[in-house]
Amino acid sequence: MPVRSGGDILVRHLMLNGVRRVFMVAGESFLPCIDALYENRDAIDTISFRQEAGAAFAAEAHGKLTGEAGICFVTRGPGASNACIGVHTAYQDGTPMVLFIGQIGSDTVERDCFQEVDYRRMFGPMAKWVASIDRTDRIPEFVARAFQVARSGRPGPVVLALPEDTLWGKAAVADVPPAEPAHPHPAPAEIERLATLLAAAERPFMIVGGAGWNEPALASIRDFAERFDLPVGVSWRRLECFDNRHPNFAGHVGYGMDGKLARRLAEADLLLAVCTRLDEPTTEGYVHVASPLPRQKLVHVHADPNELGRVYRPELAMVADPTGFAAAVAGLSPKGSLRWAGAARAANDEYLATLVPGPMPGETNLAEISASLRPKLPRDACVTLGAGNFALFPHRFLQFSGLGTQASPICGAMGYGLPAAIAAKLAFPQRQVLCYAGDGCFQMTMQELGTAAQNRLGIVILVFNNGMWGTIRQHQEREYPARVFGLSLTNPDFAALVRAYGGHGETVAQTGDFMPAFERAQAFAERESMPALIEIRYDPDGITPDTTLVAVRAAALARAAA
Repeated sequence: MPVRSGGDILVRHLMLNGVRRVFMVAGESFLPCIDALYENRDAIDTISFRQEAGAAFAAEAHGKLTGEAGICFVTRGPGASNACIGVHTAYQDGTPMVLFIGQIGSDTVERDCFQEVDYRRMFGPMAKWVASIDRTDRIPEFVARAFQVARSGRPGPVVLALPEDTLWGKAAVADVPPAEPAHPHPAPAEIERLATLLAAAERPFMIVGGAGWNEPALASIRDFAERFDLPVGVSWRRLECFDNRHPNFAGHVGYGMDGKLARRLAEADLLLAVCTRLDEPTTEGYVHVASPLPRQKLVHVHADPNELGRVYRPELAMVADPTGFAAAVAGLSPKGSLRWAGAARAANDEYLATLVPGPMPGETNLAEISASLRPKLPRDACVTLGAGNFALFPHRFLQFSGLGTQASPICGAMGYGLPAAIAAKLAFPQRQVLCYAGDGCFQMTMQELGTAAQNRLGIVILVFNNGMWGTIRQHQEREYPARVFGLSLTNPDFAALVRAYGGHGETVAQTGDFMPAFERAQAFAERESMPALIEIRYDPDGITPDTTLVAVRAAALARAAA
């Protein structure tokens, strides 16, 4: 066993765990790690970001898109604080991620010294495990455990602080090989109980979502849905978990869902929730699935036993991850004729009807723009989204075919789209990557245009500019009609901004001008391997695919008058 520095030992164990890329903002607090990354630059690609929130978002997106743990390095204090948003996103979204934080030396702990933070207290509520590696010879142990925790059960983030004396120290210590996560699966009696519940049902509905999916598991669940003629929805912002073009697909279950889909969910007599949390967005405020006692008989499958029964009392609870549950139902077939025969076809017909764009105020129709992209994007294209009402349009009018085709923050974190697009293009260099961002959302991380340009990433970014915080405006008009305050945005020339970085930029203000501009942007991104951006200016009144601000205000004033 050779004597190695702490930085060398740590980077060696990243490689042992299959890490091919790390995202970071450099800091003097973890220089030995940076030097070890330099030494192993042929094995690990190190991507430097402009700000730690962007690096953490990119690491989370990498984990979400690939199933591998996303790795992020940041410095202590302010750097760790900036990275919090990515850790929170990974926690709520169930994404495997490890955040390494350079830390003050052990000899100065508890003196409130320069940039000192107690990371256990800071990250404890938003990470699966938080620890400080206080001995160089224990780095292999801690890193091995970090990957195991991040990837097991319901995946999530791990935070490891790296004191300077640990990284600069030396030790002769054996490597710890990685361990494969266990795959919990249902007991045979539970599968038999599921078969009995299905046999007695008249209006079953299945929701698929969560993390930890792979292609064989998706295929098995698809076959299960076909055998039982089940309508299948995907939970909030997990559109990649079931092929949206499949004849059993019923739609996106969550904020802004179609009224017929909401009724189908609420009126189901058996609800099968597969590896997803039935969270607030998916149930639209716990309305369509009531807590703690659902109107539907609930079969809840989840890898984390603490999730089962925490919000809802299920009729049947199964501790299983996607791999375990998919294997368990692979041999399950209907016991007789299906009372709900034709329900999947009817649900799919209702879903297909929602793909037709409706009218919008002004000269730019966001519904038509997203619908026009649907036949243009390859099936393996990856779409990344930030948070805001603009995201309702790609969620409604685009279709996603499987893993790695979309990444968006379930937790609703703004600024996510651009860093996620960077991670997507690095993970899938041959695929087209399209980023959706609102004008407010984009400005939270737009400095990462420099990261995209520096790494010559041919991504296309759509910035939807209505000059305001649109989602908040809708809520403000609903609760305090005609009292708009604190929501306007004075925006830069976004197209000029990307050109300043050497990219391609255009501005469109009419629906008919969009597709030619998109084709030019796409061609530039592919030819030059540089980012291209289209700023889309539209009427602020067109707040969602289904309503306008004028209608929201009128309804609120009518309620107040009544």
